[in-house]
Amino acid sequence: MTEEFDVIVIGGGPAGENAAAYAIAGSTRTAAIVEHQLVGGECSYWACMPSKALLRPGQVLDDAGALPGVSAAPPDIDAILARRDSFTHNHDDSSQVEWAESAGIDVIKGHGVLDGERTVVVDGTRTLFARQAVVLATGTTASVPDTPGLRAALPWSSRDATNLHEVPRRVAVIGGGVVASECATWLLSFGAEVTLLVRGNAVLKSAEPFAGDMVARHLTARGADVRFGTTVHSVSRPNARDTGEGNIHGGPVTIDTSSGVIEVDELIVAAGRAPTSAQLGLSSVGLTDGAYVPTDDHLCAQGEWLYAVGDINGRSPLTHMGKYQARVCGDVIAARAAGRALVDPRFIASADSGRVPQVVFTSPEAAWVGRTEKQARADGIDVEVVEIDIAVAGSSLLRDNYEGRAKLVIDRGADVIVGATFVGPDVSELLHAATIAVVGAVPLDTLWHAVPSYPTVSEVWLRLLEARR
Repeated sequence: MTEEFDVIVIGGGPAGENAAAYAIAGSTRTAAIVEHQLVGGECSYWACMPSKALLRPGQVLDDAGALPGVSAAPPDIDAILARRDSFTHNHDDSSQVEWAESAGIDVIKGHGVLDGERTVVVDGTRTLFARQAVVLATGTTASVPDTPGLRAALPWSSRDATNLHEVPRRVAVIGGGVVASECATWLLSFGAEVTLLVRGNAVLKSAEPFAGDMVARHLTARGADVRFGTTVHSVSRPNARDTGEGNIHGGPVTIDTSSGVIEVDELIVAAGRAPTSAQLGLSSVGLTDGAYVPTDDHLCAQGEWLYAVGDINGRSPLTHMGKYQARVCGDVIAARAAGRALVDPRFIASADSGRVPQVVFTSPEAAWVGRTEKQARADGIDVEVVEIDIAVAGSSLLRDNYEGRAKLVIDRGADVIVGATFVGPDVSELLHAATIAVVGAVPLDTLWHAVPSYPTVSEVWLRLLEARR
């Protein structure tokens, strides 16, 4: 028999949960989430939550070391991992399932596949039909390059790194993006010897150049061997074995690179991600299996019945942006189900276009929103740039020898900020003010009257405006 729901969501991560909840909120509509792993998704168990739990102890130690009269004991790895496990609930998703059910959402465990319009088949045996909409929210998975010997060596993915149960003494990380930089940061704080193998000439290449430069410099100062312009030719691990997630996968790894041969105890591949859509049945509705699912700004992929939110649509692969898209998508589904016109701005996903905020929780932190200077010029904007060191009373009180930098990218004609970047300790807390300024297109003359509290690091906003006078 075919089971019917108003809304069916394939993928039970944060984006899928939000899409389902918003689509049926305050109504008698029904929804089901189909999830073959853990409800709560990548963010809850293998990405955002465990990674930040691993990064925070190192940040506290770093802060303590920058204040005279304050000391901190070396990290207790077992206690840190136990705290991490408390955030991931030891991979028990029962509380997430309970939340979904309390919101009126059925949870169906299994692998969901599209089988024509509005139809989802679970594990080949259970057929579901969506009266209103199907939402794809299956995210992405870590990519492993086709380097000779690499896959046979059973390297760690980001899932292993965030769920580590033992700290390798020597670690190599392939990549120079957010995952690679954050992994290197917490492994260094745990006492590992870290080699970062970066194919390009910078880390965090999507950010302003000074952000990546400062992060790389501080990684090096903490003991990392950061090798730019490095290509991995081959990998060898004769004694590779699957010892389970987060355990060292066998004997030593030999890596032949363009900058020399190195031997490590574990290798982490952080070389990008690919859409989890190869086994999603996209071809049954005329889409390309294994590809990202393009959408319009209502997050609709096809015929006002198929939607895609989060990493699977390739628009902005960040948890908070996936949840944002899901809220828009859920509201759109609800409005269409009720026969309402999509005239309200909340029905349009506009923040994906040049307004995306992001924080990298390295030491120092890097945070940015909107366009970089390079992107703004490529978009034909008449750019004005203001860039200064973060040197205010609040930063000097926060820690001795505070080092940070801030940059605004300004549309000269409109007199609004189109991009902002901050690098330094605790700058993540500066980002939302910048996001509001960018999304709200707040004129710089108006920002003069947004007075920062003294003595806080946010006083840098006043210094940025003064530098522009």
